[in-house]
Amino acid sequence: MIGVGFSGPRSRPGFCCMLPAMSEPTPEDQNDGMRGSEGVHPRPSTPLPESTVRKPLSDLTRRLLTAAFLVPLVTYLIVIGGYAYLIGVLVFGLLAQMEFYRLIEGKGAHPLVLTGLGFGAAVIAVAWVGSGYLATLLMTASLLVLMVAQLRKAQIQEALASISGTFFGVFYVAWLLSHAVLLRFFYNSAADRYGTEDLFDLGVDPDSGIFLMLFCVVVVVLCDAGAYFAGRAWGRHKLAPEVSPNKSVEGALGGIVIGTLGGLFVKFVFDLFWPSLSAFLPWPVAMGLAFVLCPVGIIGDLVESLLKRDADIKDTGALLPGMGGVLDRIDAVLLALPVMFYLLLGYLWLQLG
Repeated sequence: MIGVGFSGPRSRPGFCCMLPAMSEPTPEDQNDGMRGSEGVHPRPSTPLPESTVRKPLSDLTRRLLTAAFLVPLVTYLIVIGGYAYLIGVLVFGLLAQMEFYRLIEGKGAHPLVLTGLGFGAAVIAVAWVGSGYLATLLMTASLLVLMVAQLRKAQIQEALASISGTFFGVFYVAWLLSHAVLLRFFYNSAADRYGTEDLFDLGVDPDSGIFLMLFCVVVVVLCDAGAYFAGRAWGRHKLAPEVSPNKSVEGALGGIVIGTLGGLFVKFVFDLFWPSLSAFLPWPVAMGLAFVLCPVGIIGDLVESLLKRDADIKDTGALLPGMGGVLDRIDAVLLALPVMFYLLLGYLWLQLG
């Protein structure tokens, strides 16, 4: 019996009977074997419904969200004044000046960044004192220091670009922006020239700078916004195709209309609630100022677009979503501030004459 069940290695009938019957592999089994040897390949995932996919914010949406943050901040700083306002202007100025220096570095220039930033901050701080003489003296000193500093550099091949680029950054950003301080504290600047008694006779309030700064900023910002929407709706003829292909003549005209109306609205609000701050500026003068500031702001925007086009970049920075950098946001205001400041001084001079 032992020999029948286990007779040797060649035949094991008893053991074989214990195993399940084997059949020929089917095509499905062969496919399963191939899948096992080659690895499992899962089916593609089912795409999510479009309603559940988070779409990126549009440029207009990001611009509006940034404006919703900046408008209350800037308005608060203008109204509160004092050192908080000065610090705010310094921060905006230094950030914009650094963006400008990065802009010209892309063109191969090597500006003296720290020296330029130091003089930029000093120019804005001097405006706090309200002395035009000191500002002129400081600008002259900055040019002399930059030339001496360039003599100490090992490489002199880029001396012309370094000195001119650094000084232009001080002038274009810091000196122009310093008029935000002069305009906010316009009473002090005008009193140094004409005296407090004459200002009192004209009805200029010590806090009239609040009205003047808000007037200038609202006109320029609404002109820019009006040009944007009017250009998208009716833009046909290019304003400056080589400098800024997206700007149109129709957009510029729409911006001038909206900006002028915005200035008149600011005048109306102040005459209604705070008449002592705006009474010295008659309605015809306010309308003329708003009408002039709009094209000035457009030119300021085009000048910065020219610089960016030369540097082959779209924005000077990415600090402000939807708007680019700080310099991209204040480019129009940079020219409008000194124009309004000196036009106001001229208006007072005519009134006193």
